[in-house]
Amino acid sequence: MTLVPTLARLSGWLGCALVAAMPVAAQAPGLAMLGTLERGQWQLRDRDEASAPVRNLCLGDARLLLQLRHERAQCSRYVIEDEARSVTIHYTCPGAGHGRTTIRKETSRLVQIDTQGIANGAPFSIAYEARRIGPCN
Repeated sequence: MTLVPTLARLSGWLGCALVAAMPVAAQAPGLAMLGTLERGQWQLRDRDEASAPVRNLCLGDARLLLQLRHERAQCSRYVIEDEARSVTIHYTCPGAGHGRTTIRKETSRLVQIDTQGIANGAPFSIAYEARRIGPCN
């Protein structure tokens, strides 16, 4: 019995074990926290600019909050953080830009949203407070 074939087999098994142990959250995002937010009419206020207009939206699927500056764009997403009270994603929208959004849950009716990136060739960085204000109209 030689040592070289034994080491080759051992390194093959070790390589498979290392690949199997790698995290796969980015490939299979759950974003479960978003499912705990109440559906209905939500109001978004810019936390940094009090004079900015208030934005209202009917929220059925909370994933809508992930791409506030690229609402209609077809984007790919990469999950950076998927925790019980916070999610962070990076998204890329071919031809429209990209962004990074963090949503921090305070309650099922109140979240803090920080989003930044590039939209239509211009940078953006906005901090929103989003609050459920009632049923959709």
